Amino acid sequence: MNEQVSFTLRGRNPDVLTCIANLSNDEVFTPPELAGRMLDMLAEAWAADHGGANLWANKAVRFLDPFTKSGVFLREITSRLTLGLAQQMPDLQERVNHILTQQVFGIGITRLTSLLARRSVYCSKHANGAHSIAKSFDNDAGNIWFERTEHTWANGKCTFCGAGRAALDRGEALETHAYAFIHTDNIKTRMTELFGAPMQFDVIVGNPPYQLNTDGHGNQARPIYQQFVEQSKQLDPRYLVMVTPSRWFSGGMGLTNFRESMLADKRMQKIVDFPKLYEGFPGVKIRGGISYFLWNREHFGPCQIQTMWDGQPTGLPVSRHLDAYDILVRRNEAIPILEKVRKLRETTLLERVSSQKPFGLATNFKGKLTNAGMLEPVRLFANQRSAWVERREIPTNLAWVDEWKVLMTRIQGTSAAVETKFLSKPILAEPGTACTETYIVAGHFVSREEAENYITFLRTRFVRFLVSLRKPTQDALKPVYGFVPDLTYEQEWTDAKLYRRYSMTQDEIEFIESQVAAHDAELFDTDAADEVDDE
Repeated sequence: MNEQVSFTLRGRNPDVLTCIANLSNDEVFTPPELAGRMLDMLAEAWAADHGGANLWANKAVRFLDPFTKSGVFLREITSRLTLGLAQQMPDLQERVNHILTQQVFGIGITRLTSLLARRSVYCSKHANGAHSIAKSFDNDAGNIWFERTEHTWANGKCTFCGAGRAALDRGEALETHAYAFIHTDNIKTRMTELFGAPMQFDVIVGNPPYQLNTDGHGNQARPIYQQFVEQSKQLDPRYLVMVTPSRWFSGGMGLTNFRESMLADKRMQKIVDFPKLYEGFPGVKIRGGISYFLWNREHFGPCQIQTMWDGQPTGLPVSRHLDAYDILVRRNEAIPILEKVRKLRETTLLERVSSQKPFGLATNFKGKLTNAGMLEPVRLFANQRSAWVERREIPTNLAWVDEWKVLMTRIQGTSAAVETKFLSKPILAEPGTACTETYIVAGHFVSREEAENYITFLRTRFVRFLVSLRKPTQDALKPVYGFVPDLTYEQEWTDAKLYRRYSMTQDEIEFIESQVAAHDAELFDTDAADEVDDE
């Protein structure tokens, strides 16, 4: 028996689940080290709420991972309970049976991951198999449930998750990626169906699937992790601990309502944030980084924010009200800087920067290579080319054609682990020009002098720092300029002038300049760029 439960010692190097964690960027496997940190945070919260009691010495607490993949959370919970309950339940077999049958539950997201999770937790893909460390199950699945679930199609989309029928209406040989946990109108009833009795879970923990394709094209992938968070809350656990992409802080398709809900939820007790690419999940590119949070049903108040960088905290955690702004400002050090800017109550660049399609011309609008034979030719900044278009073909904002314009590419960023520029060099577009939606019009002016002064303003570290607070990914559309004040541009703005205007301290200046790199000496571009790479 001792050999069968030796999983609690985990003296192997490397841990097989650490290796598996580097294999996927779709349904991301959680490294054991990260799972351990999340469970440590949970245990600290439990002790604080229960007079210092040890969570892992409580044989009545029930845990659920409703989207288990490698089984790492369930394995780590089982290991900790095995040690914590040793005094109360000295018999090892009795203790293990109790933990696995009464305390630890999971829902597999695919057939393969359900088998992997059972192997991680039970040491056998069959819970009732000869090699299983659990000796009380009468079925293969044990408490790690999986059955194939089908999408519910309407107008080419799943009514529950929004998946595209063209991509995921498959035969039985392929996974449907119709996750049982979110494909239901009544999650409590569904839990009863899955586990054979009404279930009340004290702790829900895990790492949900992040996205699904809506129509079979990768660039149309939409987030779904928010649905797992919302569904978990419906089960009314005492604690919810989950790791997700951090894009919900300020951006992301389909995340607006979720962000508003999370920022307004006073039960959010702690967020640990990893802004640096690859840090939370080594080798897995998740734009905007990842974070994990603790939601506490009995908590009502501010949320403690902690930023991690290169494995270390960037400073002490800070308790903040998440709904202080319309987004979650992820760096604590940025809050006093932002408050000094907001104190002057100036209008922002949201009043100046154009919408996504400034002249009504789509990205795939090519124009003509020459202006030969045109009646009123307008030079066009298009996708990876400079072209020409007749003035009459421009649907909107015709008046801007005859003004000086400052253009910015709508996609800006790099593949580097750390972004430091946030905005590329602006493009100066003279009168007689327009652009497709590859670009936005950051501003339009009567004079060249104002346009160039505005460019100087956008190039400052101060402005790009304010942009960085709202720019978690490569997308650089109008909303990322929402914290930037809109000034007058009869004069040239420099960082030194802006620091004085907003009363920046030396520490605040040093922080800004540690986050934002300087641009090179060339003021602006006069030609359209193929793709911005600003590192």
